[in-house]
Amino acid sequence: MLPTLVLVGRPNVGKSTLFNRLTRSRDALVADQPGLTRDRHYGKGRVGERPYLVVDTGGLEPVAKDGIMFEMAKQSRQAVDEADMVLFLVDGRAGCTPQDAIIAEQLRKTGKPILLLVNKAEGMQRAKVAADFFELGLGEPLPISSAHGDNVTEVVEIALENFPPEAEEESTEEKPPKIAIVGRPNVGKSTLVNAILGEQRVIAFDQPGTTRDSIYIDFERDGKQYTIIDTAGVRRRGKVDEAVEKFSVIKTMQAIEDANVVVLVVDARDQITEQDAHVADFVLQAGRALVLAVNKWDGLDEHQRDMVKSDIERKLHFLSFAKRHYISALNGNGIADVLKSVNGAYAAAMAKLSTPKLTRALIAALEKQMPPKSGRFTPKMRYAHQGGSNPPLIVIHGSGLDDVPASYSRYLERTFCEIFKLQGTPMKIQYNSSKNPFEGTKPKPLTEAEQRKAHRARIRGRKLYG
Repeated sequence: MLPTLVLVGRPNVGKSTLFNRLTRSRDALVADQPGLTRDRHYGKGRVGERPYLVVDTGGLEPVAKDGIMFEMAKQSRQAVDEADMVLFLVDGRAGCTPQDAIIAEQLRKTGKPILLLVNKAEGMQRAKVAADFFELGLGEPLPISSAHGDNVTEVVEIALENFPPEAEEESTEEKPPKIAIVGRPNVGKSTLVNAILGEQRVIAFDQPGTTRDSIYIDFERDGKQYTIIDTAGVRRRGKVDEAVEKFSVIKTMQAIEDANVVVLVVDARDQITEQDAHVADFVLQAGRALVLAVNKWDGLDEHQRDMVKSDIERKLHFLSFAKRHYISALNGNGIADVLKSVNGAYAAAMAKLSTPKLTRALIAALEKQMPPKSGRFTPKMRYAHQGGSNPPLIVIHGSGLDDVPASYSRYLERTFCEIFKLQGTPMKIQYNSSKNPFEGTKPKPLTEAEQRKAHRARIRGRKLYG
């Protein structure tokens, strides 16, 4: 097991900046705004040949009794329970605060080993900036700068010195499927994540915009490994005005690109909006397998349910390839079926299709309906093979394929999906049209002997045919 380093402290002391420094990434959102990180955020780091896990947490407000700050503090305490070493960050420019003293007392009660890090100490005398924090009773304060990297490597080496060296095992197994949970704000994405995991892993709060970052969580179900991604809600562009929210939307789009399967969550108690269709279209353009989860289905009467189904048919008709599930994430209804469809969609997206079978399916489609003529020529499709996965890419070879209409490509996509039973994934068709090898070349001039021979042939032709 890799040693786990957990970053805790008040809001806005630089924990996410240090997390990015330790993981050599930009996975955690960073801004000069307190309370930006809310859920536990895991990452891997390495110093020399020593790998480790690092956990970023939300600001630990010891006096919070309810609301979002209380939920953030609860997440931080859960992370401390998992820690092998706690890195307690304080702000060297703000000095020791009463909240720092309360947090220090709470951390002492856990019995976990603790390193006290005085952050934002760049340009300051080490002894002077550390002196104020001896009163916390956590040993010698270590001045660092997470933004500039000052003394960060030394701190990690100190944190790991009591753990035996352990090489990170090279995994020969396939990477687990990545499942991104996306949708508008407040449709129940985080509640669905918790229902799938069977624990309160991420903060689910009755307030839009609770999730700010994309949180990657590994879990196991029925002996199979998965990675689920909880994402921030995506609002209409005109309503996104905060810089932090813009970065959250970018993180969501990146999570869609990174995922193998996307679960699009919509609110059954609200109409299917234009923004739902925009998010669905982005998933489709990214070529990701998709499952549609209609949440908050409980409590609707029969008439309301019929209206929702009609609304989905009308506004999300282009998602006909995706399975739909009517669920209640809060009560756990229908969750198992969602995961079953995720498995099916992933298998379809990663399916390996043999060239002979694809060519036979192409011939069957051509016998049923030929492509329309383009100009003077009819496109001729000779054979097909697979060019990629996630989404499946079918490459068709032939001649005159440059102007095959999109409607015929959609017909081929439906035919291939039906024949190979691929449900839950879009498909892409690519045409590879053979070229005339003599196109664009000038004929060589005839020699004198060839010219005389051609002249005699013309004379014979006039004598025979007048």
